[in-house]
Amino acid sequence: MNDKFTLYNLKVEVIATDKPMVCNHKEGSYFIVEGEDIIFPEHNSFSMYALSAILPLLPAKQRVLHKNDWMLSDSLIACPDPNCGARFKITRTETKEFSHADCTIEPLHKGDTE
Repeated sequence: MNDKFTLYNLKVEVIATDKPMVCNHKEGSYFIVEGEDIIFPEHNSFSMYALSAILPLLPAKQRVLHKNDWMLSDSLIACPDPNCGARFKITRTETKEFSHADCTIEPLHKGDTE
């Protein structure tokens, strides 16, 4: 039985706008999401408050979405500080295949395998 599924890897990058950044964001700072792992490049920091605003969106952005789903088109996330002009751009990069059995001990549900 095939238990494989595919997720997109993501890059989340700090983007400047015409409004000043009042938080400690640095344009071009980024992190990578591969499966369940968040990878911060060496000498790269990221605000925990901004990260808390972005985290709930990442699992959906990793998955194949319907062409009309707003999660597919909306990729700029505002800093949670209303006075800060930073935006965080979520970009899909390559895909990676995973095995259900390598991610959980729960069995596949009957009728859920294709």
